[in-house]
Amino acid sequence: MYGYRQPQRNTGEIFRQIFFSKNVLSRLILINTVIYLLVQIVNLFAWLFAMRQEGEILSLIGRVLALPASLPVLASKPWTLFTYMFLQEGFFHLLFNLIMLYFGGIIFLEYLNGKKLLWTYILGGLAGAFFFVAAYNIFPVFENVRSVAVALGASASVLAIIIAIATYVPDYTIHLFLLGRMKMKYLALIFVAIDLLSITKGNAGGHIAHLGGALWGFVYAFYLRKGNDFYKLFYNIHFTNPFTKRKWEKMDTTRPKTGRPMDDDEYSKRKIATQKEIDHILDKISKSGYDSLTKAEKDLLFKNSSKE
Repeated sequence: MYGYRQPQRNTGEIFRQIFFSKNVLSRLILINTVIYLLVQIVNLFAWLFAMRQEGEILSLIGRVLALPASLPVLASKPWTLFTYMFLQEGFFHLLFNLIMLYFGGIIFLEYLNGKKLLWTYILGGLAGAFFFVAAYNIFPVFENVRSVAVALGASASVLAIIIAIATYVPDYTIHLFLLGRMKMKYLALIFVAIDLLSITKGNAGGHIAHLGGALWGFVYAFYLRKGNDFYKLFYNIHFTNPFTKRKWEKMDTTRPKTGRPMDDDEYSKRKIATQKEIDHILDKISKSGYDSLTKAEKDLLFKNSSKE
């Protein structure tokens, strides 16, 4: 199995696909980018009007959206458990997170759907927040900095997505610059090992939060492979209009409920669309096995095999 390959496109098309496609991945990338730009604009005006003091690390927006380690402060700003995972104040912090989110998200969406991606991002971020706050309130080493420590960034959420898909299709192979081909399971282990070994080297809270996101991604995908989807409770919650369904759900060769027979052209179009989806499913099985299929894909395969 090999990594995702895209056809040649110009810069404008790539830009539109990344930021303005009508899917969850693009929305997440866009939200993170817009918040970053908003932070920079507010920082500029704060500097021009001398509203920031020297030595301040967080921006004005960061003070509102970043996750505090102190329990009393967190109790006064509970929304930060959610908002911190969309906040980046440094350009390279944003760039790295968005690159990882984009490529991890593309692989994720090859096998799972947008709703699973969204909830993995959110719950992975919440798991990272829990690990961060718990660590700073449990371990004595953080006692002196607990009152001022904060967490921000999408890294825990992004790592949850990467670890989840690495657990779901561990033998998926990607091509890395200079390193060559590598299976997702090994890349996931490298990420986790780096965070574990980096806790004592600086940014301890960030690395601990990453591990929380990684653990959630692993647990979710591990049980998903067994047929248990923790997100079923959330699927009726819509943040925007329902996302586009897969083509085969729209293009079915069964007779319409109205009882009106389809004409030859309509039947042929539906049959071709369904066959393309089946070919995709069979190709997926040959690359990563039957267990990598979603329930909907298994149902479609069974439905069509029973007609023969």
